[in-house]
Amino acid sequence: MDTTLRLEKIKIRAAKMNGESSLPALGELNFWHRDGNTALPEEDGLFIGYGHVPSPFPYRMQDKYTRELYDSEVSTVVLENKYLKATFLPEWGGKLMSLYDKEKERELLYVNPVIRPCNLAIRNAWTSGGVEWNCGIFGHNVHTCDTLFTTTTQLSDSTPVLRMYEFERIRQTVKQMDFFLPKDSRFLFARMRIINPLYHMIPMYWWSNIAVPETPGCRVIVNADSAYVRENNISLVPIPFHDGFDGTRPDDIPNAIDHFYKIPERARKFEAQLGADGYGLVQTSTSLLKGRKLFAWGQGPGGDRWQEYLSVDGSEERYTEIQAGIGYTQYECVPMPPKTTWEWLEAYGAMSADPEKVHGDDWQAAKEDVASRLCEMLGEEELERLLCDTREMAKKPATGELLFKGSGWCALENMRRRKNGEAEIAPHLDFGNVGEEQADFLSLMENGTMGSHDPKDVPKAWILQDEYLRMLEGAAERKDSDNWFTHLQLGATLCAKYRLQDAYEHFEKSFELCESPWALYGMSQISKQCGQDRAAAESAMKAALMLPSDESLVKAAMAHLTAAGMYDEVIELEGKITPEVRSVGRVRLYVIIANIKLGNIEYAERVLWENGGLVVADIREGENTITNIYLDIAEEKAKREGREFDRAEAEVPAIFDYRVSQRRKKRG
Repeated sequence: MDTTLRLEKIKIRAAKMNGESSLPALGELNFWHRDGNTALPEEDGLFIGYGHVPSPFPYRMQDKYTRELYDSEVSTVVLENKYLKATFLPEWGGKLMSLYDKEKERELLYVNPVIRPCNLAIRNAWTSGGVEWNCGIFGHNVHTCDTLFTTTTQLSDSTPVLRMYEFERIRQTVKQMDFFLPKDSRFLFARMRIINPLYHMIPMYWWSNIAVPETPGCRVIVNADSAYVRENNISLVPIPFHDGFDGTRPDDIPNAIDHFYKIPERARKFEAQLGADGYGLVQTSTSLLKGRKLFAWGQGPGGDRWQEYLSVDGSEERYTEIQAGIGYTQYECVPMPPKTTWEWLEAYGAMSADPEKVHGDDWQAAKEDVASRLCEMLGEEELERLLCDTREMAKKPATGELLFKGSGWCALENMRRRKNGEAEIAPHLDFGNVGEEQADFLSLMENGTMGSHDPKDVPKAWILQDEYLRMLEGAAERKDSDNWFTHLQLGATLCAKYRLQDAYEHFEKSFELCESPWALYGMSQISKQCGQDRAAAESAMKAALMLPSDESLVKAAMAHLTAAGMYDEVIELEGKITPEVRSVGRVRLYVIIANIKLGNIEYAERVLWENGGLVVADIREGENTITNIYLDIAEEKAKREGREFDRAEAEVPAIFDYRVSQRRKKRG
C-alpha cells in the first residue's frame, strides 16, 4: 500500500488538565547536578551543569490536574504504510503514542492505556508512554502537555510528511520535527531541526525519550562498554556489570537509575531494547545525536508505585525508557553557536536478533549481532544521505493546511522583529497570529502601555526576553509610571533574572498602587530566595487570604508556612479557604504535616487514611513527603507506646511508598 497520512479520533480514558497555575513560575528548578560536581577525568570534557536555568519562567506551571479519569475523545495523526502504523498526539506535545509492527502484529512502544498527568516535567504535568521530544532546557520539556503547530507537506516523491513545530520562550529557539514513512520502509523517520536565530551562543538540550515495554528477560543493546551514572556524584562505570547488577537488563536493576552510555565518537549510534525472543524496538540516528541512555524504575516498591501511579490504578504493566540526545548525559546542555540550525535524522523500527547472542554472556557478541543486522536493514551512509536529500523540504513552507495551532509567542516575536527591521524567525513556518495571552505585550510594543487590569483577575501571561524587559522599564518610567500591572510584570521579569532588589521594589510599588495577591506572592518569592522564610510565609498567607478560592495561592502559602515552621498558621489558613481548595491533596498534605508537628498524631493519621489513603495528584518524582509523614506518625506512635522503631526497616503501605532509591527486600 502507499503511505497514508490521516486524522483520527480515538476514545481513551483521560484526566482533565484544569488549566494552569495562576502564579508566575518564580520558584527554583532545584536540580542536584547544576553545580557540576563529578568524579570524571578531565579528558571526558562534558558540559556538566552548563545551561541550568533558575526557574521555568515565563511559563506557568501545569499543576491543577486531578487523578480522576473520564471517557475522552483525543485527536491523533496517523502515518501508515504496509509495515508500520505510527500514531501521534499533536495536542500532547506531539508525542508518538504508538508504533505498531503490522508484519508481526506487535506494538513496539509502551502504550499507556490512559492519559494521566503526573509531576515529572519542567512545568509539572507529564504523561508516560510513547516517544516524546525534549528540547531547550533540562527535563521533560515545557510543551509536553501543550498543542504543537501541526501541518503536512511531502517529499520530492510525494511521500506525505507530518510536520510539528513550536517556539521555545526561554532559549528563544524553534523546534521543527518532520516525520515520514516511505512506501517500502520498515523504519519511521523523524527529521529534527533546532533553529537558533540569536546573535549569541546558547545552551541547548535535546533528548528523545522512548518508552518501551519492560518484559521479563529484556535487554538493552547499545554500542558502548561504559556508562555515566549518578552515585555519590557523576562517575563512569563499566557495562554490562557494575555494583552487583547488569546495567543493560532492566529487570536486574535494583532501584531507579539512569545509565548514560558512552558511545565512542566514531561508532554507530543506536539503541535497542529486545525481549527474551530477540524481538523489539531499535532506534538509530545520524551522528549529531550522540548520546544514548537507559532509564529503569528498578525493582523496588517505589518504582512499582510510580509505574502504577502514571497509568491505571492497579496496573502491573512495566516500562523502561531508552533515550537519545545531543549530549552524552542529561546533566548538561551543549553550546549552540549563534545563527545556527542543527539537523539530524532518527529512525525507529522493529528488530529481530539472535536471542542466544543478545542474552548470552558475551557482551561483544550481543553488540555485534544487533549492529550487523541494523546495517543490513538501514546503513549508516544511507541514513546520512537521506538527511541531506530532505534538507530542502525541511526549509520550505508546508504544502498542506494547518491542522492544529500552537501558541502565539513566535507570531508576537516576529512582529517585534519586523517592526525593528530584523529577520523573522523561521519564515518558512506558519506561526499564525497573536492571541489573548500576547495581547498585553502587543499593547506594550505598539502603545507603550500594558493597559488597565482588575487585580482580582489572573494575569494571562508573563515575559522573559530582554527586549520586552526594556519596553517594560520604559513604560514604567513614562506612560505606566502609575500602572500597578506594569510594575507587577516588571517585578516578575526582574526576579526571574535574579535582580532581586529591583524586583522587590517594583512588587512593592505595584502593591502600593493597587493591592493584589500577585504582588504579595512576588514579594514572598524574593523573601524566600533571600533566606527570610518567615517574611516569605507572611506575605504568601496574606496573598492567599485575599483570594481564598485560588488553589495556586493557597498551595504556595501552605508551602511557605510549612517551610517556616508556622504550623499554627497552616491550621488557621485551612479554616479560611473554600471547601473546594481545602479538599486538594497537596493542601491536605500540608495540614497533616502541621498536625504532626503540633502533636495531633491521631488527627493526622485519620486525615492520612481518609478515602482509602492520601493521594496527592502532583506528588513530584523523587518526593518522599507522603512516605515520610507515614513514617513520622508510625515513629511517634511507637515512641508513645515505648516500642523501638527503625525507619529504614519499617514496612510502608504500597499506596504511600514513593521511594525510588529503595531496593526491594530479599525474601526468605
